Amino acid sequence: MTQQANNPLHGLTLERILTELVERYGWERLGDLIDIRCFQYEPSIKSSLKFLRRTPWARQEVEALYLRHRA
Repeated sequence: MTQQANNPLHGLTLERILTELVERYGWERLGDLIDIRCFQYEPSIKSSLKFLRRTPWARQEVEALYLRHRA
């Protein structure tokens, strides 16, 4: 448990992170902020989660944006 003490994303699911970002920015702006095709063309939470779970660099981008948006 002490390993996660300094992890600001501990306890958050990828789905919650993505949902909060979509609510804050909308798909169009999110696609501008992070150049990921699944945010720009027929975006959905389901398809985006599938992509982000398979693509570490994209997930890192989303998590970094989330942390900036929380600050």
